[in-house]
Amino acid sequence: MNDDVQAVDPVEPTGPSGPVAPAGAPGAAGCCGGGSDHAPESDHGRHGDPGYHGSKTAYMRRLKLIEGQVRGLHRMVEDDTYCIDVLTQVSAVTKALQSVAVGLVDDHVHHCVHAAAQSGDSAELDRKMEEIMSAVKRLMK
Repeated sequence: MNDDVQAVDPVEPTGPSGPVAPAGAPGAAGCCGGGSDHAPESDHGRHGDPGYHGSKTAYMRRLKLIEGQVRGLHRMVEDDTYCIDVLTQVSAVTKALQSVAVGLVDDHVHHCVHAAAQSGDSAELDRKMEEIMSAVKRLMK
């Protein structure tokens, strides 16, 4: 397996038909603009396309690679591979997942938090800031 982990590059906020309208602008909906009909993300109500929408293919590809790494770990344990070699691969998988998480945080800040800031709704911005800080705290545990 590959020990080198490449970060997922964030992209500018875009929806399926181009740039996302800032919150409060015509065509904007929820925290992220757009008009997606998917389920609510949290208790903050419905939202448009997620911040990672423009990078979805890259995230899906990266998660498939990580999934393969985890299957490889399973085989290593099944084959009684030396402990340190298994731990090295566990570290690689952990780093790969952290890389995905950092990309998602970046996308959320540049898309959803930015939209809340642009909307002028200070209560919504406060909710988005608390939401991202809680997520970062969970990642740092």
